[in-house]
Order: sequence, then structure tokens, then C-alpha cells
Amino acid sequence: MALLQISEPGESPAPHQRKLAVGIDLGTTNSLVAAVRSSVAEVLPDAQGHALLPSAVRYFPDGKVTTGREPLGQQALDPLNTVVSVKRFMGRSLEEARAMRAPYEFVDAPGMVRIRTVQGDLSPVEVSAQVLAVLRQRAEDVLGDDLVGAVITVPAYFDDAQRQATRDAARLAGLNVLRLLNEPTAAAIAYGLDNAAEGVYAVYDLGGGTFDISILRLTQGVFEVISTGGDTALGGDDFDSLIADHVVAGELTPSDRRGLLMAARAAREALSDANEARLQLTLSDGRAVDAVLTRAEFEALAQPLIGRTLDCARRALRDASLTPADVRGVVMVGGATRMPVVREAVGQLFGTQPLTDLDPDQVVALGAALQANLLAGNRAPGEDWLLLDVIPLSLGLETMGGLVERIIPRNSTIPVARAQEFTTFKDGQTAMSIHVVQGERDLVADSRSLARFELRGIPPMVAGAARIRVTFQVDADGLLSVTAREQSKGVEAMVSVKPSYGLSDDEIAQMLADSVAQADTDAKARMLREQQVDARQLVESVQAALAVDGDLLDADERKRVDECLQAAIAAQDAPDADTVKDAVQALSAATDDFAARRMDRSIRAALAGRKLDEIA
Repeated sequence: MALLQISEPGESPAPHQRKLAVGIDLGTTNSLVAAVRSSVAEVLPDAQGHALLPSAVRYFPDGKVTTGREPLGQQALDPLNTVVSVKRFMGRSLEEARAMRAPYEFVDAPGMVRIRTVQGDLSPVEVSAQVLAVLRQRAEDVLGDDLVGAVITVPAYFDDAQRQATRDAARLAGLNVLRLLNEPTAAAIAYGLDNAAEGVYAVYDLGGGTFDISILRLTQGVFEVISTGGDTALGGDDFDSLIADHVVAGELTPSDRRGLLMAARAAREALSDANEARLQLTLSDGRAVDAVLTRAEFEALAQPLIGRTLDCARRALRDASLTPADVRGVVMVGGATRMPVVREAVGQLFGTQPLTDLDPDQVVALGAALQANLLAGNRAPGEDWLLLDVIPLSLGLETMGGLVERIIPRNSTIPVARAQEFTTFKDGQTAMSIHVVQGERDLVADSRSLARFELRGIPPMVAGAARIRVTFQVDADGLLSVTAREQSKGVEAMVSVKPSYGLSDDEIAQMLADSVAQADTDAKARMLREQQVDARQLVESVQAALAVDGDLLDADERKRVDECLQAAIAAQDAPDADTVKDAVQALSAATDDFAARRMDRSIRAALAGRKLDEIA
């Protein structure tokens, strides 16, 4: 079994040498950033003390972009330009995105699906990069220095395309990705180290848009993932849709749909503590929605979705050759696990009360921070633990008849390399087309296509005589490269898989270039606004001074000051910072003597009628 050593030998660096690395949970509903400070992993809050950053981004016609709480509260006002739950569309095709019934205008384009906004057609990678950029800036502000890198978590059941999309988003946000880490594994790290746990544990991770189940064995600092499963199209959002469809049937406008989903989410969260919740809103056609949903009604609606998660859990147990009785504890992760009906169902399946002593919203980020701290070389004396993760989906090749030949089966420990020999189908064949696929189905048509490449220069032989060795290598991030080599002549071809739904290197390079250009534009805009503020302050000050002490100026002096004053007023709205700056400097110079005379008058007025000894 391949082992991944995630800590390096050596002493812990001195505080002034400590390299700053963070763990980021890029979530469907909320995102977080955490770091190890004073040997303790902790979530980093924003300036207002909020740990959670809503994964919401709003785009404005003037180029402005807002992220977090503000756009989250405004999503019903501008639904087509306010993007939430974008993680669900990472690495997705147009058909997959439309199947989720999200209130967006999706656009078919080469690569992954795009979302149409007033700032153009944006990929989920670009939207996610906005969220990651805010978290990066938050971490740098709190920690007081630049970051050497970040560990970013992904659902365990993310396929190669979705993992690559996440890595691309981090690059756009200016983050150096130390590793992509499966979310349940991160949670197990945080729980295991915090509680010194040992034995077999299950991590049940139900977030806003994805579900994962992982079975791990924790033994003396070794975290071994035995099996994993899940559904990347199942999460809290789907429970909200159930409630929305139950309350209002039929098609709605994007604004009405978004408002109804917001009300449904509020009701679902309220039902975690109350026996009933009320949904109230007015639709754009004037219809009033006023419905009461009881906890019993909601739990009946939720059973099919909960059943899907339990089916995944049973399958993961079978893959691990375990029974529920072999599991010592179940760690609950993700905000949706706060639903009592979910906790009850999980408890019944595993026959034990789920573990909820760590905040389900924060546990993934905390585990990622611990991993990031080690990868940055900040291991404390005696701190030595291993992480053994697995790939979630099988990897293979298309063979004749559109069948899949699996090379690396799912739940293989990573990093891993496997090879298999193939041969030619026709006499004299000198080239072979290699189609890399991912999934558990036997037919290529039911699997996800990852890459295609050709091996040329095969010596012409009779069919079946050539020996083509194909090697699959999966790195610690779960990303794949494939090499094909003809054994007799040594001709070789390889591909580092760039998924069908990922972004090309050219696209990433262009986006990075655009971000640099935008940064320069933002700097110029900030300089202009600063000069405009200075101009307004000086204009108001001069106008007030003239109203009180204008008699201190003779006619020629007053004329010159008035001319400069009018020029400064006109320049306040100028589009060029230098124009505003010149007008401010001219007005300041024209009023220097006036300011000195006003000062003299004020001093004389203050001293009038007072004796020298009183002043002393």
C-alpha cells in the first residue's frame, strides 16, 4: 500500500521563521479559512468577527463585485447576477447544471458550463475565485503576512474534472495550492487529533450541495481512508427545493424562485429547533404565499434524500468489508447535519449516537489548517502523523465495443501507479487512440470522459502481436497522468489529464492577465476617488472661510481665489486623478496667504482685552 508522508523530519521552525499556510473549506453555502496559531488550529474571522463567509457573489453593470453577506441578502433582488451555491456547478456540463434547476441563465460553451451575468458569461471557476480571493485577503490581514500556500478541501466524491476546476480557481485567486484534501479526511484529522481517537470511524458529510461518506481507520497518528462514497449533486439545497416545490407548484420567475428558496432554507433551519415554521412572501404577480410547515411534514418530504445518503453509507461499508457494528463513531460534518431527522437516521444505521462535539461548519477547515501547517514545514517536536487517502472513482480506458477496462479501482490508496498491457486490433496498425474515462459503469457512454490522446509509431505487426503498456499515475491531490509505451521500439506518448470540463491553460493564463489588468484599473480608480475626496474637503473649507473672513482679501486676490475655487469644483467629477490633483494644488496655493491672515485674526481676537500676565 502506498503511503503519503505528510510531515517532514526536523525541528519546528522558530517563530520568526514560521511559514504561514492556511486551510480553506470552499463550501457550497459558506466558506472558511483557518490556520494554526500557537499550536492550535482556529478559524480566522473577518473584521466584524464573522467566521463564515457566505459563498455568494454579486456582479454589477459598472464592474463592481461584492462577496459574502451583502450579496447573500440581495439575491432575490438580482437573481441572475447574484451567484450562490456555485460549487455545485464546478466541472459540470450544461445538461448537468440545468438538471439542478438553479435560477440562472446557463450558457453552453467549450469547457464547463457558464453563467450569464451583466459582466459576461462566467465559469464557476471564476466565481469561486472571487470567494477564495476574499478568504486569502482575510488570512493575510489577520496573520499579518503573505501566505506560502493553502490546503483546499474538496468533496471526496469530486471527480478529476471538479478537482482540476478547484485548483484553477485557487490559481486565479492568487493562492499556491499545497494540496487538495478530501473534506471527510480533513474532518477526521481535526476530530482524531482533537480527541486522540483510535479505531474505525465514519465521517458523514452533508453540506449545502454535496454529500460524502468516508470510512477511516485511526491508529496512533495514522489516518487511513478505507473507502469513500457520496453524491456531488445532493445537499442542503435539495432539501430547500423539496420545501419550495411543496409550498408553491409550477414555474416561477428567477426572482420568485430565489426568494422562495431563501424562505425554504430559513424554514428548514428553524425546524431544527421548532416543531413548525412559517413561510411568507409575496410573488411578483401579487400572489401571497403564507404556509406553515410542520417538522413531521418536512421529515416525510426529506426521507427519499436521506435514504440516498444512507445507501451511499451502506455501499461504503461494503467496500470496506465492514458492518455498522465495526464503526466506533460517526463524525457529523456540514451544516445540513444539524437537521434532527438526519442525525436520527444516521444514529439508527450505525447504532450509535453521532459525534457532534466539533462545530460541523468548522471542522473541515480546522483539519485542512493542520495539514497545511505540516506541509509548510511547521511540525512541532514529536508531531508525526500519516495520511492515507483514496481515489473516489475508478479510472480506466475504453476498449473495443465501447467497454471500460478499469486500471485503478475506486478506493485505491493514493498516490498510486498502476499499469496494464494492451495490444492492436488490426494487422499493420501503427497508431492507437487512447480514451481515458472515470466512473463505475461498464460502458463508456455511462462514464465521464477525461482525456484522449494517440500513440503513434507502433511497428506494423499482425493484430495482437504489439505490446502497449499503459501506466496510470494519480498524485496526492487525486489528479491523473497517463503514459502509453510500445515495448519493442520504446515509442511513448503521455498526457497530464486536463478534464473535458476544466479550463485550458490559455484560459487560465488569460484570466490571470485580466486580473492583473483589473488590479491596475482598481488602483487608478482608488487614487481618483482619494483625490476627489480631497477636492471636496478643500472646496467646502474654502467656501466656509470666505463666508466668514472674505473681507481679508482685496478685489484681485478674491478674484484669483474664486477662479481657483470654481476650477476645483468643476474638477471634482473629472475622470482623471491628475486633473483633480492639479486643481486642488492650485486652490491650496491661492489660499495660503488667506489662511495665514485668518490665523492672525483669530489670534488677535483671542488675545484682545487680556493682560500679559494673564496670557502667561
